[in-house]
Amino acid sequence: MRKILITGALGQIGSELTVELRRIYGANNVVASNRRIKEGHEKLIESGPFEIVDITNGKQLHEVVKKHNINTIINLAAILSAVGEKHPEQCWNINMNGLYNVLEVAREENCMVFTPSSIAAFGPTTPKDKTPQDTIQRPTTMYGVTKVAGELLCDYYFLKYGVDTRGVRFPGLISYETLPGGGTTDYAVHIYYDALKNKKYTSFIAKGTMMDMMYMPDALDAIIQLMEADPSKLIHRNAFNVTAMSFDPEMIAASIRKFIPEFELDYDVDPVRQAIAESWPNSLDDSAAREEWGWNPKYDLDAMTKDMLEKLKVKLGL
Repeated sequence: MRKILITGALGQIGSELTVELRRIYGANNVVASNRRIKEGHEKLIESGPFEIVDITNGKQLHEVVKKHNINTIINLAAILSAVGEKHPEQCWNINMNGLYNVLEVAREENCMVFTPSSIAAFGPTTPKDKTPQDTIQRPTTMYGVTKVAGELLCDYYFLKYGVDTRGVRFPGLISYETLPGGGTTDYAVHIYYDALKNKKYTSFIAKGTMMDMMYMPDALDAIIQLMEADPSKLIHRNAFNVTAMSFDPEMIAASIRKFIPEFELDYDVDPVRQAIAESWPNSLDDSAAREEWGWNPKYDLDAMTKDMLEKLKVKLGL
C-alpha cells in the first residue's frame, strides 16, 4: 500500500493532486504538506492528514516521513520561473537544497520520489520545434538551472543509491481550481477568467509566442501513470518530455471565441516573462514517454477551453 507525502500540496498542482490521490489510495494514505497554511484550502486540509513541512528543513521532513511511514514522496514544493528571476537565491534554496533533503530522506527511508521538471530546463540554443527527449539544455533562468540540476541529481540518486526517482518535464499547466503562482505560462490561465468576467484580456506574452501547454487533468494522469509504471521499462526516469498542445495567445483567443464570440485580446508585453518564453521550446517530442509508460493526453485546445469555461462559470457564479 502506498503511503504518500505531497510537499507543496497547497500549490497549483498539489491542491488537485491531493484530492485525486486521496480518492485513489484513501484519504489516510495521502499526507498533504505545505510550508504554511493558505487561506481557501480549508476543505483540502480537513480531508485527510496535513503537516507543516518546509523542505529546506531536512530534520522536519524526516520526522514527518517516519511519523506517517511514508514510502512515496511527491515533491511539488518549488519557486516558479518569473518569481525565481526576482528571487534567485530563494529559488535555488527551495528548488535545490529542498530537493537534496527530499532525496536524502528517501535514501534513508527507502522511498520512491517523484519530482517534476519543466520545459524551463531548455534554453535558447535548444532545438525549438519538436524538441527531442535528449538534447542540449542550457537554460538562462535560475528556475531552469534548478530544473536541469534537479534532473541530474535525481539521476545520481538512482544510479548511486538505487532511489526510485521519477519525473516529467511539464509544459505550462492550465487549471480552473487553483491560480498559478508566478510562472511564465500563467497568461493561459488568467485569460479564461477575464474572458468570462470582462470579455477581454491583456496578454503579457506577445502574439506569435508558441509554448507547450497541458490541461491539469492530463498532468495529474501523467504523475499517477509514471508513479505506477513498471520500473524496468523506464529509461529516462527523471526527465520525460510530456505535452498535450502548443499554442500562442491568438490561438487560445480563437478557441475562446468559439464559445464567447465577443471576446477581445490585446497586449501589454512583460519583457521579463517574454524573454523567458522566447528561451523555451515551441513544442516537445514526447515519444519516449509514450513508448516507455504509455503517455497519452486526453485534452486538446478546444476540449480544454470548453471544459475550462464550463467549470469556471460555476466556480465564479456566472
